[in-house]
Amino acid sequence: MVTKKIRVLVVDDSHVYREVISRGISSNPLIEVVATANDPFDARDKILKYNPDVMTCDIEMPKMNGIEFIKRLLPQYPIPVIIVSSVSEAVLDAINAGAVEFVSKPNMQKTKSVEDFLLELIAKIKIASEARIIKEKVLNSHVKQETFVKTSEKIIAIGSSTGGTEALNSILKNLPKTVPGIVIVQHIPPEFSKMLANRFDQQTHFEVKEAVTGDIVEPGKVFIAPGDQHMKIIKDGDVYKLRCFNGEKVNGHCPSVDVLFESVAKEVGNKAIGVILTGMGYDGAKGLLQMRRKGARTIGQNEASSVVYGMPKAAFNIGAVERQGALENIPGLIIQSLK
Repeated sequence: MVTKKIRVLVVDDSHVYREVISRGISSNPLIEVVATANDPFDARDKILKYNPDVMTCDIEMPKMNGIEFIKRLLPQYPIPVIIVSSVSEAVLDAINAGAVEFVSKPNMQKTKSVEDFLLELIAKIKIASEARIIKEKVLNSHVKQETFVKTSEKIIAIGSSTGGTEALNSILKNLPKTVPGIVIVQHIPPEFSKMLANRFDQQTHFEVKEAVTGDIVEPGKVFIAPGDQHMKIIKDGDVYKLRCFNGEKVNGHCPSVDVLFESVAKEVGNKAIGVILTGMGYDGAKGLLQMRRKGARTIGQNEASSVVYGMPKAAFNIGAVERQGALENIPGLIIQSLK
């Protein structure tokens, strides 16, 4: 049986990067580079000619930057886009514009850096080839802004991966500040977790920060796991604290959603709410099941609103999800679960 290759268009104004990316990802038998382009206008022509399955795209390019290109492109040609760029907040802007994944450009002087970059890019091309492009942005869901008695007894734990940064943004913007403390594992490179936390801190009414060991989980506060450390909940007297630590990857990830969820099941039990969002793979499914068995309320994103219906599907299939809903309905489901 012949497996259909993933057809990729590589867009970058640097000839060196176009060559490195093209040759590197073509070494994988499941990937075919059908064309390269040096700017968005060249890319548009190549899209029409070659109809690629996935596009890799730089941000800083002549004639039009990658963010504006994505904004103009996706309404007409819903192609999964992977941003390949230097580390900056512009990457988050590109994700907001509709890109599904991102990979940091390597140090071209270091062979190991280039090799690691290509392995990561190949893995994300495979993920992107299965991604759903959500054309309609999730609007404010007009959740009734209820006021809860502020309590540190309860915790909301959320896990997400591909497509998760935008899903999280939508949820946080539509939850009242008085909900219990929120802890999040988003699969994200370490250099971006702090940027993401800072952005959510600016764009939502929550106090959001990258977690560090010893942080106390309280109402109105949101903690995002560092991109290269696991995060656990530890009960210390009457409060819940965070422990962040280095460790082996779990389910292929560090931080791992399962590590967080399993600690929440153990320490918080039936006073917790678990939410699993869009993402490839099965990280978080077993941990969410443990939470449900301990009496926690559990929620999963549905297929139609997921960029990649992998993690929520895995959790749903093993009975870990109590209630499933579209992204715009999840804030309401969380509020209902708090009553």
